[in-house]
Amino acid sequence: MADILIRKDRRAGRITFSRPQALNALNHDMALAINAALKAWQDDPEVALVIIDAEGERAFCAGGDIAALYHAARAGDHQVGRVFFRDEYRMNARIAEYPKPITAFMQGFVMGGGVGVGGNASHRIVGATTQIAMPETGIGMIPDVGGSWILAHAPGRAGEYLGLTGARMGPGDAIWAGFADSYIPESEWPALIGLLAETGDVARINGQPHPGAPLAAMDLSAFSGATVAEIIAALEAAGDEAALKPLRRASPLSMAATLELVRAARGDVSIRDSLAREMRFTARTTEFGDFLEGVRAQIIDKDRNPQWRADASPAHVAWMLASLGKDEITWEDE
Repeated sequence: MADILIRKDRRAGRITFSRPQALNALNHDMALAINAALKAWQDDPEVALVIIDAEGERAFCAGGDIAALYHAARAGDHQVGRVFFRDEYRMNARIAEYPKPITAFMQGFVMGGGVGVGGNASHRIVGATTQIAMPETGIGMIPDVGGSWILAHAPGRAGEYLGLTGARMGPGDAIWAGFADSYIPESEWPALIGLLAETGDVARINGQPHPGAPLAAMDLSAFSGATVAEIIAALEAAGDEAALKPLRRASPLSMAATLELVRAARGDVSIRDSLAREMRFTARTTEFGDFLEGVRAQIIDKDRNPQWRADASPAHVAWMLASLGKDEITWEDE
C-alpha cells in the first residue's frame, strides 16, 4: 500500500512509513498491515530482525490519523474509533512482545501512535532531530498505545509530568525517560540499516554518548500530588508557569484519567494490562469524553480554543476506566 512499504531485505523484515506529506500519521490500514507483517515474519527463518523507519525528515510518525474517527463519531458512529483503537493496540502489543529484535529509527516528530510503534520496539534509535511526546490530554484523549506503560516506568514523577503536560523530549530526555535506547547521528542511519539487514545482528548497534537530559535535573515533586488539583496547587505555590500552562489548556477529564492510568500501570504485569485499561477510556471517549471537541479545536477548525465539557469528577473518571464487559479487548494469541 502507498502509505507503508513492507518487504524483506536480506535478513531483515522492513517496514517503512511512506506518507511524509502527512507526517507519516498512522491510519487503520497501516496498523493492520504492520500487525500482519509481524505475524508473518514471526516464524520465518529468513527474518532475523525487523527494521522500522520512515520517509521524510520531519517525522517518524507524528500520531494517529484521527480525522476519520472524528467524522464518523460526529455522524453517530462510535464503532469506527473503537475498532481502530482495538486493532492498533493489538499491533502495539505484538511489537512489545515480539520474539525477534525490532529496531526503530525515529527521526523528527514521534508522537502518540508513533510512540506506539517505535516506543514499544526492542531497540529504539534516536538522533539530533528527534522530538518525542505524548500530547493527548490536549485533544481530550489519554496517553494510549501503551503510553501509560512506558510513562509508568519513567524515573520518579517524570511519567506524571510527561503524561499530563505532553512535554516534548529531545534525544537525551527520551533515553533517560525510557522512550528510546541509543543515540546515533542520523547521517549514519542508512549505513547501519544496511548492516543490520546484511547481518541480522542487533549487536552491531553502537550507540554514542547522548546529549544531556534536561528533564533529569527538573524538580518534578509537584507531580506526586494525589489529584490534578493538588498538582496544580503545588505548581502554583512553586510559581512553575512553564508546567502550569499546558495543564490549563488540557482536558480536565483527560488529565484526571491520565493520572490514574500512569499510576495503575506501575502495578501491571505486562503491557497488555495497560493497553486494556487504555482501551476502556478510548472506547468511550468519542461519546462520553472530550475527544471530539479536542480534535475539532486542534485539527478540524484549528482555532486552538477547545471548550471542554466532559465530566471530570472522580465518579466519571472511574466509569471511563471501568471494564467494558463483553467488549473488553481480546488478543489474537489467547
